[in-house]
Amino acid sequence: MYAIIETGGKQYQVNEGDVVFIEKLDVNAEDTVTFDKVIAVNKDNAINVGTPYVEGATVSAKVLKNGKAKKITVFTYKPKKGEKKKQGHRQPYTQVRIEAINA
Repeated sequence: MYAIIETGGKQYQVNEGDVVFIEKLDVNAEDTVTFDKVIAVNKDNAINVGTPYVEGATVSAKVLKNGKAKKITVFTYKPKKGEKKKQGHRQPYTQVRIEAINA
């Protein structure tokens, strides 16, 4: 059984027990979060697709930690103008474990 959920403007295919890195949520570690924007649910090889979301379907997850990804370097410049800028960026994330898919 798997479900496709939407959170943080992105879609994720999740199974029970999966550990997923999603866009940062405003929750603390060890909290439980419920995703109600379930786009599709596959149960017993029969897929149920919502329009746009499946009615009454939820996905429960436990927050493992909040953190930041590895640093990436952002370098922009304009040739022949002597203009350049170097920056770094670390994208924040929330790591969750999928506990249950309720369809």
